[in-house]
Order: sequence, then structure tokens, then C-alpha cells
Amino acid sequence: MNWLLHLPSTWRDFLDIVIVAILIYQIIVWLRDTRALSAIYGILLLGILYFVANYTELYTLTWLLENFFGSLFLVIIILFQQDIRRGLSAIGSRNMFVRNRQSKDNKYIQILSETLWYLSQRRIGALIVLEGTTSLHEIIAGGVFLNAKISQQLLVTIFMPGTPLHDGAVVIRNTLIASAACILPLANITGQSFGTRHRAAIGITEETDAIVLVVSEERGTVSIVYKGQLRVIEPTLLMQELQKCKEAY
Repeated sequence: MNWLLHLPSTWRDFLDIVIVAILIYQIIVWLRDTRALSAIYGILLLGILYFVANYTELYTLTWLLENFFGSLFLVIIILFQQDIRRGLSAIGSRNMFVRNRQSKDNKYIQILSETLWYLSQRRIGALIVLEGTTSLHEIIAGGVFLNAKISQQLLVTIFMPGTPLHDGAVVIRNTLIASAACILPLANITGQSFGTRHRAAIGITEETDAIVLVVSEERGTVSIVYKGQLRVIEPTLLMQELQKCKEAY
């Protein structure tokens, strides 16, 4: 990096501005797809309120806001801890450009589509996690290790009520069933009638870039969850839905 020292000051300034601009742009793009954006608006409003309070000499309010902004870094870490963890995990992934090729494998997607349709028609609950660039090693290790070739018969057997593995999630890594009966973190959702499977699906996608497929045993619907967002889909449209998620990586 010594070559940077030999650049003319104007070039160093230009390079500095370009790097900062790229970083700011990436942060804006990242925030656009997260729930942190509303919190950013709140902080900006507090900043405006601080300048108004300072200008109008509202000393108590100014003092309170000064102390708040003095701890702003800690506040940001607390508010955005899940988004920061997911972003850093994606950056630190060694295989972020080569992993998660599932949606290009037509046979693999066909098996998943047929399995989801079969389960939904019989209202058999299911929770299937497709690992993305963020490693799910700890979750896989916490389940029953299989490392088995994916098949409709195996998936249906796993989720059939009464079988030892039907509770929990199946994690698929590189088109193989890595583990079953996996425990996922539950999302803290209030005011919405989500079952445990849907809360688990939202929870894991809030922390990682995994894609989760959920079959509701109450309604027989199939949902796809990505980045904490849940959408009901038709199993026959799984290829298109996975492609939409893949394009968002």
C-alpha cells in the first residue's frame, strides 16, 4: 500500500471521496432492505429537534439530547444488532459468490416443489431452510446430522406427524439434506397470528440470508421467507420465487 503515499494529494483526495461515497451508497442500499431504516428516520428527527432546542435555548431538552447523542454509537449497536450481524456474516463469508446455486438446479427445485405440494395438500406442517452465504453450522450441528441426497420420500417421512424428526427444521446445504430436527431462533413478533414454524422462519432469516419454506398444517398454505419477509406462494411457482430471492443477494 506504499504506492498510495506517492500519489499526488489531489488523487488521494479523489480516491478518499470515491471510497467514502461507495461505502455510503452500500450502507444506504443495505438499510433500504432492513427494518433499521425507520429507526434512522427517528434518529434524524431527534437531531433536528436538538438543533431547534439548542436554538430556542431549551436547556433541559438540549441537555437530554446531548447525553443521548453522546451514547449514539452504543444505541446504534443495540438497535441494529441483528442487521449488523447479518451484514458482517455476509461480508465474512468465504463462499459468497459460489454458494447457493440451488435455484439453477431444475431437478432439485422440482423435488422441492412436488414435496411442498404433497405436504400442503395433506396439511402436513414443514419447515425447510435453504442455506445461503451465511453458514448455518451451529444450527446444523444442533440437529440430527443426515447429509443425505434430497428426495420427496425422505422429506415427507421426516415431516410426517409422529416421527422422531418431524419437530424442528430441515436444513439443506448444497442440494443435500444436511440436518433435520434443527432448532431455529424465534422472531419476537407481536400483534400477528404467526405459529411457531412461521416465527422460526422469520427469526432465522432476520439473522442470516437463508431462504425458508414453510407449510402450514392449519391452513395448508406454502410460504417463502427471506430477510424477515413472509409471502404465501404456489408450490408450482417455487422456481420463480427462489430466483427473486437469489437476485437480492
